[in-house]
Amino acid sequence: MTAPGSDPASAHAHARELFATARRITALTGAGVSTASGIPDFRGPDGVWTRDPRAQRLSDIDSYVADPEVRRLAWQARAEHPAWAAEPNAAHRAFADLAEQGRLTSLLTQNIDGLHQRGGVGAGLVLELHGSVFGVVCLDCGATGSMRAALARVADGEDDPPCRSCGGILKSSTVSFGQSLDPDVIRASQRAALDCDLFLAAGTSLTVHPAAGLAELAVRAGARLVICNAEPTPYDELAAAVLRDPLVEILPELAAVPVSDSAEPLRTWGDPSTWS
Repeated sequence: MTAPGSDPASAHAHARELFATARRITALTGAGVSTASGIPDFRGPDGVWTRDPRAQRLSDIDSYVADPEVRRLAWQARAEHPAWAAEPNAAHRAFADLAEQGRLTSLLTQNIDGLHQRGGVGAGLVLELHGSVFGVVCLDCGATGSMRAALARVADGEDDPPCRSCGGILKSSTVSFGQSLDPDVIRASQRAALDCDLFLAAGTSLTVHPAAGLAELAVRAGARLVICNAEPTPYDELAAAVLRDPLVEILPELAAVPVSDSAEPLRTWGDPSTWS
């Protein structure tokens, strides 16, 4: 195992070995994957909440429901969200390459920007743990709709557009602080963590649960863990390799590693057909 903080060259070599033999890869991605596309992270040195701690209120469900001013500011922020203009970067395309190879079996993302799908990963492989900025949902009746349509109403003068079905409060179909993640999405993500021989955590601080715990779940099921993140994470000690390189450089490099045949049978907890 390559211990965190050891020689970077050794970590790179070991990560390449792991990718060469990996046959079922589950990835977990966070905000760091999209920063090169112009979408800032939240907690980094230039993160949204680092630069303006008040902005975190816009992602707090209690504040959102209780305060019309918070909702008005949230709608303004949605209209200006960089996801509308962002383009996939080399890190996103690296995941598409792994999918084309048939080795990326699940991509679990904490991102809400849709760039993995636009970067070439089929929607059927992507699980959006924290939802999507491109949809809206009514907090009262559960009706869903298009963010573009809701923002058109804002542009026409509605500071806080209510649900057209029931008059309730609309918000983006993202998971705010104080809200629970979709249990079906969580169960599917847990199955994906159990059904891989390599678990790749990229661009995530691994501090937000339950998503962060998927890395440990995969390791306990026998998968090797590779972490690619600029800053240390709570799970670095569990990792077989920890890489600090820019994701737009290291992920394409790992995706391009030639695949080695293995005589070892593939067994995962998530696939009963491999049990013996």
